[in-house]
Amino acid sequence: MLVLTRKENEAIRIGEDIVIKVVAVDKNGVRLGIEAPEKMTILREELVQAVSEENKKAAVGADSALLADLKIQLERP
Repeated sequence: MLVLTRKENEAIRIGEDIVIKVVAVDKNGVRLGIEAPEKMTILREELVQAVSEENKKAAVGADSALLADLKIQLERP
């Protein structure tokens, strides 16, 4: 992991078309501005983690339901 120190109004560039700029710094955190191509998806990490966990829960539930259906089908004469 690369760790950089930036001050307000300073930026970093990722590749040719992504710029991350420090917009403001206060006691509650740092506000970042991100310039990137429209086709690029930008998500907060906590949102990605929450969706991933929900998907895992849904997959487990779906597997149980599929197994129950399969059991019923196999028990039929």
